[in-house]
Amino acid sequence: MILNTGSRTDIPAYYSQWFYRRVEEGYLLARNPYNPVQVTRYELKPEVVDCLTFCTKNPAPMLSGLPRLRPFRQVWYVTVTPYGKEIEPFVPDKEAVLASFKELSRAVGERAVFWRYDPIFLNDTYTVEYHLRQFEAMASALAGYTSRCVISFIDLYEKTKRNFPGIRAVRREERLVLGENLARIAGAHGIKLHTCCEGDELAPFGIDCGGCMTREVLEQAIGERLLVPGGRKPARHERSCLLGNDIGAYNSCGHGCLYCYANYDRATVIRNMKAHDPASPYLIGHSRPDEVIRAARQESWIDRQISLDDWALR
Repeated sequence: MILNTGSRTDIPAYYSQWFYRRVEEGYLLARNPYNPVQVTRYELKPEVVDCLTFCTKNPAPMLSGLPRLRPFRQVWYVTVTPYGKEIEPFVPDKEAVLASFKELSRAVGERAVFWRYDPIFLNDTYTVEYHLRQFEAMASALAGYTSRCVISFIDLYEKTKRNFPGIRAVRREERLVLGENLARIAGAHGIKLHTCCEGDELAPFGIDCGGCMTREVLEQAIGERLLVPGGRKPARHERSCLLGNDIGAYNSCGHGCLYCYANYDRATVIRNMKAHDPASPYLIGHSRPDEVIRAARQESWIDRQISLDDWALR
């Protein structure tokens, strides 16, 4: 099975010590964000966890401990955007993130590290032309360290509109201009472009619109075929990404990005971060007397039979 860490928070950036302790102890407890009394126990063992997926804006705190993850297959999505501190107030300097990206790629392999350039939004500062210039510079810097980049355009969640006054949707004609030119730039640097939950409108430019964490994408990243159990529904509308089994918690990411969909407000985030205990099996807080713990259904999805397709993936 796939164990996801990054749809709700940024574990590498803020909770690396906790995660490595969970690996050492071999399990963790994840609270249902919509029904907090429901808790799932996950075994952190390579026999049943076929792949760990990380999504982060700052992999640096995890780098020194990466040898402890060698028993696990890993896929990393590292976000590097062109925005300033007025938009991403607590994200490290871009040059530092690019350097960490390269170090991570050298450690786990370039096919296991994806670049995320999203969400894309436009205003008087961050124009189409600005995005194209910055994307060109970043693609040049990351050439040879990744072979895939994921883009998406800003979604106007209620949280986003409240925390980011004046933000607007990216218009179709702007999306087409960006998509065509970003695909051209990425291709020139040996990088394949994917979209995340954007439909098929950019497919004519050679962009893969099938999803950013599909079975096929993960197979190519880890070099193994996955026999995903039948009946598993796509994690989100319009794509077939395998985003279940997320161990994170909403309202716990400290980056403070104005466009974030996972945080309600800064005060809630600070309160939750203060409740974090690196020694606890829970990411935030501890056990509750009314909670019900169930064991996750965990089994390997790796296809153990060698086939021509297997060799093609390696």
